[in-house]
Parts: sequence; C-alpha cells; structure tokens
Amino acid sequence: MLKTRILTALIIFPATIAGVFLPPTWLFQLLIAALLLTGCWEFRRLADLSGTAGWVLQITQTAIIASLIFFWPVVKGLAIPILSAGCLAWLLMFIRLPAYKDGTTTSPRYRFLGFLSALAAITTSWFALAWLHDRPDGPFVVFLFLLVIWASDVGAYFAGRQFGKRKLAPVISPKKTWEGVYGGITLAVAAAFLWSRIIAGLELSALPLLAMTVVTALASVGGDLFISVHKRTVGLKDTGTFFPGHGGILDRYDSLLAGAPFFALVFGVLAT
Repeated sequence: MLKTRILTALIIFPATIAGVFLPPTWLFQLLIAALLLTGCWEFRRLADLSGTAGWVLQITQTAIIASLIFFWPVVKGLAIPILSAGCLAWLLMFIRLPAYKDGTTTSPRYRFLGFLSALAAITTSWFALAWLHDRPDGPFVVFLFLLVIWASDVGAYFAGRQFGKRKLAPVISPKKTWEGVYGGITLAVAAAFLWSRIIAGLELSALPLLAMTVVTALASVGGDLFISVHKRTVGLKDTGTFFPGHGGILDRYDSLLAGAPFFALVFGVLAT
C-alpha cells in the first residue's frame, strides 16, 4: 500500500504542475471541470443519494459549469459577488460541523443538504480556480494556492505528530489537533512568501499574501472536516478509488474545495 501511495504521488505532482502551467485558460477550465465533476460523482455516495437523485446532481452540476464556460466573458466580471456568495455558502456548511454527533445517520434532510452542498462546493471551487488562472500570472497564482494547501497539510501533519495535544474535532477527526493547525499555517506562510517573493516574483504585498494564506489554510481545514463528516455519516473510508492508494478525488482535494473560493476572494479584494 505504501509503495502504491508513493508511486501515485509521484505521478500526481508532475501532472498537476503540467496541468497548471502548460494549457491555456480554456483548456485548464476543461481539465478542472473533468476533475471536479468526477468529485461530484463521488459526492453521490457521501450524500447517500438514490440513483436518480445522483444523476440529477451530476447533470445539474455539468450544466452549471458548462453555462459558466459558455458565458465566461460575462461571469468573470462578476467574480467578487460570485466568490463572496461561495464563501458564504461554505461558512453555512461549516456550521454543520459542530452539530455532528457520533452515530449520526442519513435522513431526507441530510440528503437534501448533501445535494445542495455538492453543487455549492464544486461550483465555487471550479469558478475560483478558473478565474485565478485567467488573470495575469494566473498559473503562478494558482500554483501559489496549491502550494498553500500542500504546505498547510504537511505542516499540520508533522506539527500534530510532534506537538499535538489539544484535539480540534475529536468526534469528526480524532487525529487533528490545534497544534497541527498552527503548524500548518506556519509552514503555509513560509511557503507562500518563498514562492511569491523569491521564486515566482509575484507582485503581492505582505499583508494580502499573509491574509490569503491564513484564511486559505483555515478554510482548508474546514473542507477536510466537512468531507470527513459525510464519510463518517455514510460509513465510507474513502470517497472513491480514482487515485490508487490515496482514495477518490474528494479524499485528495477536500482541502482544495473549501480553500479555493476563500483564496480567490481575498486575492480579488486585497491583491488586485
């Protein structure tokens, strides 16, 4: 299993770099649409949807993204309102986290909220990434976002193992600690400044860069916990098998889903 995880990671990383830097924006939009629509298909199980409801979700999500692509010259000019609505939707979804209790089972209300949550998560994340890539130095900004997510995850893992004492959400994810969160934010900030100031040479002042990094790191933790709540409710270990040894799209990109709209909104308000 460890060998499979390592081999998969060695493929994912260069493929991600190529997917961010090589294609023009229109192709990048299609690539992330294909990736996130696969994640939407996985969300059927997380939301415990019936076969018919699952297809309705998938068709609706595909139609939304297709419409955004078709009307892109218009909708990209509405980025701040759209991203604000997306972040508000995520904040409402985060409210569900403290209410989770061990042993919670599915219900019609759970399925309805899961359906809406899938649409909100996939749509806002797709729009945020598409909009960031379409800006000047877009690929470098998108990679900055990915670097913040990766560094946050790595920092949280090692800081949690070394210093973790206070549980963050023991019912949802017993291994996560507040010390891990702080370690994740610290490494993310260091990585963001290294990439922006020294490697990529992005013209971002310190305050917006710090704000983007901290807000994104915190949102990514919420996204991770949000997917974990659904997996626990329906009794799934992984959301899928898309990445051998790593699970599904939503297993690997749960932090990205929540982090993208927050990163893009702070970038749009403070850094442009």
